[in-house]
Amino acid sequence: MKDMIRTFIAESIGTFALTFIGGAAIVANQGADASAGLVAVALAHGLIMALMVSAFMRVSAAFNPAVSLALVATRTISPITFLVHLVAQLGGAIVAAMALKGSLPAAAIAATRVGGQQVSLAITTSQAISLEAIATAFLVLVVFGTAVDPKGPRIGGLAIGLTIAADFLAIGPITGASMNPARSFGPALVSGIFEGHLVYWIGPMIGGLAAGLVYQLAFLRGSEPAAG
Repeated sequence: MKDMIRTFIAESIGTFALTFIGGAAIVANQGADASAGLVAVALAHGLIMALMVSAFMRVSAAFNPAVSLALVATRTISPITFLVHLVAQLGGAIVAAMALKGSLPAAAIAATRVGGQQVSLAITTSQAISLEAIATAFLVLVVFGTAVDPKGPRIGGLAIGLTIAADFLAIGPITGASMNPARSFGPALVSGIFEGHLVYWIGPMIGGLAAGLVYQLAFLRGSEPAAG
């Protein structure tokens, strides 16, 4: 029970930090030069994730339902731990979005959907799902390679944060580069705008699950996963 409480706290704080810092960066860079704003928002997401993963890796540092789904599908964590992750991640994201709404100018919050994501009108829903799935697959492969694989390099959250920043630079202007259903759910709930929201569940969950299974089959088969 004590381990589950610690896991819940870690997942809540990490997802809160990602949603709050990422959302605040989007609000702060509203109206800024497109290129400069994109780099700033990408770095904000990547840096805060690198720091949070490094801080909580010894306890629990998924901070993303798509990552947690890959972990439970590969039996790295138990189904009960997955449910703890999911509740903590959604709760952390919701509280972060509420904090953003209460702390930042109302006009900027409304214009950015509480620092949330939105899909460009230039692409279809299926294209958006594909982009989110591919970006999340890259993220989960790096998570498994640097945090799950017992033979992987232990470099804290650096590689994971860099992957998020790279994904954001690539598809941020197109889909918002969520890669994380919880990160999108908090702002959507608080803003009341769920337009295109299924993209941020279907894409990341498919991509994360596929990447986790591929890594397990290709690189972890024969190794004993750590139960959580």
